[in-house]
Amino acid sequence: MFDQVTTSAGVDAQVEATLAPSPGADARWLAADAAWRLGLRPVACRAVDHVARRLGVARRRLRDRVVPKPPFLPPHAPPPPALPADVAARVLAAAAALPERPDWHGGFDPRAHALDLVLHRGAGARPVWEASRLAALPLLAQAARIAPEAGHLARAESLLRDWCRANPPFRGVAWACGQEAAFRALHLALALALLDADRDPPQGARDLLGLCAARIAATPLYALAQDNNHPISEAAGAFACALLRGEETRPAAARLARGVARLVAPDGGFAQVSAGYARVLLDTLSLVEWLRRRHGAPPFPAPLAERAAALARWLHGLVEPRTGATPPLGLEDGSALADLALRGPGDARGSVERAARLFCAASADAPDDPGCAWLGLPRPAATLERPTSWRASGTSGWRAAGSVALLRTGPLRFRPFQCDLLHLSLRDGAEWIIRDGGTGSYDPPEAWWWGALSGGAAHNAPVFDDAEPMPRAGRFLLARWPRITALPDGAAAQDSRGNRTERRIAVEGRVWTVRDVVSGPFRTVSWHWRLRPGPWALREDGVASPHACLRIQADAKVALDLILGWESPDYGRIRRVPVLRVSAAAPIRRVTTTIDLPAEGLADAAG
Repeated sequence: MFDQVTTSAGVDAQVEATLAPSPGADARWLAADAAWRLGLRPVACRAVDHVARRLGVARRRLRDRVVPKPPFLPPHAPPPPALPADVAARVLAAAAALPERPDWHGGFDPRAHALDLVLHRGAGARPVWEASRLAALPLLAQAARIAPEAGHLARAESLLRDWCRANPPFRGVAWACGQEAAFRALHLALALALLDADRDPPQGARDLLGLCAARIAATPLYALAQDNNHPISEAAGAFACALLRGEETRPAAARLARGVARLVAPDGGFAQVSAGYARVLLDTLSLVEWLRRRHGAPPFPAPLAERAAALARWLHGLVEPRTGATPPLGLEDGSALADLALRGPGDARGSVERAARLFCAASADAPDDPGCAWLGLPRPAATLERPTSWRASGTSGWRAAGSVALLRTGPLRFRPFQCDLLHLSLRDGAEWIIRDGGTGSYDPPEAWWWGALSGGAAHNAPVFDDAEPMPRAGRFLLARWPRITALPDGAAAQDSRGNRTERRIAVEGRVWTVRDVVSGPFRTVSWHWRLRPGPWALREDGVASPHACLRIQADAKVALDLILGWESPDYGRIRRVPVLRVSAAAPIRRVTTTIDLPAEGLADAAG
């Protein structure tokens, strides 16, 4: 049954609004609720870290030290591996395109102690940190091996000298985060290894690695409290620093294995449910595993290798094989670690290929990956397969007739970062027809970005009474987590107000069916189906385009609107997209959304 159908294509409507807790909601109660759900371990770690900072413990560990002096790199580069001419040309072009002198500070005070800086102001620290991760070093090392007379090695040496002068320890934004020091150490270690100088690094490099290790060691409880990629990245960075400096690696290796055991499930699900962050984590583990093997260090304690293999298989299932694209899922910020194939943050094939060879003894979607050639990783005979259905901690998925569906599920052992539970994304061929909105920015220019991209109305699970299912208790903290239970063909969620949704997914050929059963004390309920940009036409029972047709059936009267919402195709950027809004008033119980994909066009059985 359908009410008056309207189109509001030029109206911001509800999707743009930030859905906030009801007026008078006490932020302290929300914070307490979130803390209770997080559990004792992360809350205790954060509390002790806070006290230690107030007492000056971390600051005493990070006293001013001598700036490292050159040389940082060896005087000569070894010859390159066998590379196709176009691959070598891309490396040289990318090296030539590097800025002469990056902006190391981005408006942050370079003289301030790193622990005194307020990071979330303006556009935030994330864009500034990118340059100080020193991803340019491996690139310049590659270029120096390809064209040894072109001055790339001297440029890398100059870059390190300039960075150390501009960022004395432990001053400025580059030293504000232990994870950033870890990424910097990993890129420096990789560059030294590419130059065959990692077994006996020049003194300047040894000193810089020592400073990175000191920064990581200064605030370990902060990393542990995050229960995301931070503790793993920092343990990996500490391992690389110790390895190249000839120090004991077992403590860092044990810490790394413990972090992986806690945060990566046996089924490959990562605590931080995000394809982008899963890729960064996988790259981190691949890099330290390669360094470990290169140096003949003892294997990492179990279950690191097994969990890394499971994570590689999970990410492989999400990667589009022709483009390497992954779905917008949870938070991600466009990071790419050790990107030796120069694929960029939008193409994860090299990351999966490298991890598959190291941890799965198999190849994936990039058998001729240049990054593996640089690391000397031979191509195995076996190939990773993509299952027709899978279930991992945080997601379930199905694959049929060239299309892939991804459902955000539980269990909620770790904090969710968006109100995306029970959200369904659907890819046909290389295009996500039904999609998540992405991240936007950790420091958006307008507050409404949060609701427009991470709120309940930014996803396609039912939203009851226009209220957020999980009110925001902090920048990266949500309260009142729903109870999630698994169903054989989907999942169910019940919010703190007693509203329950059962979502079941079925597919037959090129037709996907989403069956929602809702119950509870709600007065109104709405669905927001974010669509691929394109020419969508509103119909009496749904919307249609050359890409798909959505049809809505319900056991009560519903209203359909085709409105404009938002999505973030890249970190820091947003754009308009069409959204099908389905609205109804109680009593309503069953709503079925049928998604018909075209018989020809985007479909590709390989996807």
